[in-house]
Amino acid sequence: MGRGGIGGAAAMETADSTRAFVKDVKRIIIKVGTAVVTGQNGRLAMGRLGSLCEQVKQLNFQGYEVILVTSGAVGVGRQRLQYRKLIHSSFADLQNPQMDFDGKACAAVGQSGLMAIYDTLFSQLDVTSSQLLVTDRDFKDPNFGDQLRETVFALLDLKVIPLFNENDAISTRRQPYEDPSGIFWDNDSLAALLAAELSADILIMLSDVEGLYSGPPSDPQSKIIHTYVNEKHGKLISFGEKSCVGRGGMQAKVVAAANAASKGVPVVIASGFATDTIIKVLKGEKIGTLFHNEANSWECTKEATAREMAVAARDCSRCLQKLSSEERKKILLDIADALEANEDAIRRENEADVEAAQDAGYEKSLVARMTLKPGKITNLARSIRAIADMEDPISHTLKRTEVAKDLVFEKAYCPLGVLLIIFESRPDALVQIASLAIRSGNGLLLKGGKEAMRSNAILHKVITGAIPDSVGKKLIGLVTTKDEIADLLALDDVIDLVIPRGSKNLVSQIKATTKIPVLGHADGICHVYIDKSADMDMAKRIVLDAKVDYPAACNAMETLLVHKDLNKTEGLDDLLVELEKEGVVIYGGPVAHDKLNVPKVDSFRHEYSSMACTLEFVDDVHAAIDHINRYGSAHTDCIITTDEKAAEAFLQQVESAAVFHNASTRFCDGTRFGLGAEVIPIGCVFLMLLP
Repeated sequence: MGRGGIGGAAAMETADSTRAFVKDVKRIIIKVGTAVVTGQNGRLAMGRLGSLCEQVKQLNFQGYEVILVTSGAVGVGRQRLQYRKLIHSSFADLQNPQMDFDGKACAAVGQSGLMAIYDTLFSQLDVTSSQLLVTDRDFKDPNFGDQLRETVFALLDLKVIPLFNENDAISTRRQPYEDPSGIFWDNDSLAALLAAELSADILIMLSDVEGLYSGPPSDPQSKIIHTYVNEKHGKLISFGEKSCVGRGGMQAKVVAAANAASKGVPVVIASGFATDTIIKVLKGEKIGTLFHNEANSWECTKEATAREMAVAARDCSRCLQKLSSEERKKILLDIADALEANEDAIRRENEADVEAAQDAGYEKSLVARMTLKPGKITNLARSIRAIADMEDPISHTLKRTEVAKDLVFEKAYCPLGVLLIIFESRPDALVQIASLAIRSGNGLLLKGGKEAMRSNAILHKVITGAIPDSVGKKLIGLVTTKDEIADLLALDDVIDLVIPRGSKNLVSQIKATTKIPVLGHADGICHVYIDKSADMDMAKRIVLDAKVDYPAACNAMETLLVHKDLNKTEGLDDLLVELEKEGVVIYGGPVAHDKLNVPKVDSFRHEYSSMACTLEFVDDVHAAIDHINRYGSAHTDCIITTDEKAAEAFLQQVESAAVFHNASTRFCDGTRFGLGAEVIPIGCVFLMLLP
């Protein structure tokens, strides 16, 4: 940023890449629409005007040059004239009121009132403002431009805020302002004209909606367009009805914005109703709709970048597949050594991520997942070496069948190609996924959570640094922005599988926005059922491990089902006491709530927090099975019992990916399953490579 402190280093770190230019902005023109200045009743919206003036004051004091183009004079004048006519009307006049007023008269009356309000508000903030009224014909004078710039620049040097408005009272344009001819025809086009004449660095147009939508904002199918590209959006947009108080509407704003952008002035159309919109725009936040004369090249570059990344991963994977098993094993061993050699640097970056996450107020469970605790790098290196020592998954023959003389059908494992894997919070997942990809000959694109940005970057650097040039460092691409994800999801001709690891919303959103096959599991609602024949000492050990060992893990127990005959028994009481000692908060289902006087759970499908546990009593193993199949997430469930028939029924009828008998749900782990890493679905894909 040229002068101010709004877009400092911390703010620009999270700024959208397409808004990076705001750091150099100095001269700003802000256009305020009628719908922002006035309320639905036609009166001035003093709250919004006050907020606007507060933001202008902040910018002015921080060294920005701010120019306002404001609408609203006609609306203010109309409201005043209506009031004057009412108080001078006879009783007969009131029976048949005529409230249509000449627009020029409204403008003449309202202009002084509007400027008086601005002057009062700015004076309270120790800011000086000035009024400049212009008409279309002023700009036809060849000397007017020089005079205009001289006056405005003198005011800006004095830190005075120039307030522009079209002088509607003496405009030669016919009413009701439907004449689009001339140099400008409304305050939107005036703002665009002034932006070019006064060499503004940005034009911010405040409206009554959040920006430009693909259709009417009231239509649920309409989506906001964050960067306008005429070639892409020009023919796709359908405009709704314009505001009932202004005369331009969104269509006029788009025309004016495109005109200003074509002359080199970036424009953002954003909501004048939201808090601190102007400040957020100047921080580079992705709000509103950006018009920029280079936007078309950005779109092409963005698409090319996404495609190039995916194609590079595919090409490198083909080089990787040509290597022998021993050569791929050597790469993994080199990566393990590199991780241990760079442990201090990795820990520093991770500590910075953790500190930032804590300062940002992230949940403790998320912070726990992203923390690389002492010994974690050593464990990761050990896991990589274990993957390296596994049987080669490539070209492993599963079945040979001679279907006819000299005609043999062979079924074998093979690499999938290029995988896009999206994961949240846990940087250690990056290491495991990358190792599995290398062992199995696949190209990889990774997108981790922004909260672990530094950790992911250093781990990616260390891992790719150990990949030989004969394969290529681009075998594993690191995706850093959400925008890139949208572009990659469109590449169904290059990417072969998407695996999202994260929230239910993340998985659902990705499934809905791509043609690429998606392998995703959203929830981790895991159950432990204690049958009436259970060994309670064993049950205590299993339940404590399932819940307390790593509460934030997806395979940690969420719901404890207990046979009704165990209520009020010493063994169950001891177990509940131990859970509470470990900090576990126990909620009850309808039965447990009544019998144990614990807080009642709202829903068995709800995960309260990593340290919460839902307890419910059931009649028998069949009731437990029904409960799990109804409320579970088909992840991992366990039965603790000495009754073989009950165990068999549970193992056969529970519809989950992993079902255990007398074992903690925490055993649902890729390493323990012999898949080389704890990321089970990914391990299954990479190392079992579903033929």
